[in-house]
Amino acid sequence: MKVELLAPAGNFEKLKTAFYFGADAAYVGGKDFSLRSFADNFTRGELEEAVKYAHGIGKKIYVTANIFAKNKDLPLLEDYFAFLESAGADAAIVSDSGAVYAAKKSTKKLQLHISTQANLTNKYAVKFWYEQGASRAVLARELSLDEIAEIHACVPDMELEAFVHGAMCISYSGRCLLSDYLAHRPSNRGECVQACRWNYSIRKNDGHSDSGWLDLQEDGHGAYVLNSKDLNMSAHLEDMARAGVCSFKIEGRMKSEYYLATVINAYRRCIDSGYGETVGRELLTAAHRDYTTAYAFGENAQTVNYSDSQAKGDCEYIANVLDCNDGFITVEMRGRFKVGDELEVLSPSENFAKRFVVELAYIGADEQVSDCKLVQQKYRIPCPYKLDKGDILRRRK
Repeated sequence: MKVELLAPAGNFEKLKTAFYFGADAAYVGGKDFSLRSFADNFTRGELEEAVKYAHGIGKKIYVTANIFAKNKDLPLLEDYFAFLESAGADAAIVSDSGAVYAAKKSTKKLQLHISTQANLTNKYAVKFWYEQGASRAVLARELSLDEIAEIHACVPDMELEAFVHGAMCISYSGRCLLSDYLAHRPSNRGECVQACRWNYSIRKNDGHSDSGWLDLQEDGHGAYVLNSKDLNMSAHLEDMARAGVCSFKIEGRMKSEYYLATVINAYRRCIDSGYGETVGRELLTAAHRDYTTAYAFGENAQTVNYSDSQAKGDCEYIANVLDCNDGFITVEMRGRFKVGDELEVLSPSENFAKRFVVELAYIGADEQVSDCKLVQQKYRIPCPYKLDKGDILRRRK
């Protein structure tokens, strides 16, 4: 079976970016029932349009409906699943057994993928959901490759999807109560405040009311005691495929277009090269925390990122390419740049990683500028390469 590269898409523009840079499928959320309520997400009309767009270019759309449902949600879920089936969605991603029941009650052929939120950590759990009619299991991040291989051997006809890249959750399979406790925003209802990324302090208790707060310290940088490193399995994709994983999943419906383009492009190139292309350096160019392979090779006590909540990437996101004609490209600015700057091309084509110096810049036909500082302004600049709409310009730091 051909391995699928599965990417997140928080809105329609990100969906187009994901497909342009090589994703085979995208997972998206509607306005309700998704665990990323604060992404832009898709209206019903946009979901219909997204499915039509994806199918028109031979891609797939999976729609998340993976909240932990309450009684009041069930009639709405039945209606929603019926809509997803009529819209032609390739699958619904669900975690709650009541939601599975609602989907089976209200649809005839809608494929169901069991979310990582369902805590799929063993072969019998996967076998159970296969026998309930699910076509895919999204495995818990806590599994090793050996455990995944054992699950595949037990349920060979069940598709196995596993995360290969992105943010990790400090709680088991993302089942976190911390956000609800501290901020009254339940993560299992889609409102996670990411309290695990905060810098924590402790209260000095010596009997005096004015003792104040003390910073927890770890190597002088503060104490991000709940902040996980980011997953990066790019060097071990062949091992994952050999273990039975058929869908490589990238995390990040809240991430930028530039982040998605960078990560998807890197994994696409690695897969298409037969896992021979090394992309570790490329994955440093977008914002990330320290990387980890998590539990792929067994127990791992080194998964917490104590030093900071977020690392910066090696490149800055400069512009989106809109058009290319007569030796000039039209770009929409995302980061300030000037005449004399050297820019680098991020592209799925052979122009990937090529560089050029900005020699001139225009607004419109003839207004020449030296400092391109207006966000989302369209600029025309000469370029020695035939770039395509959808390509991205970045600048090395």
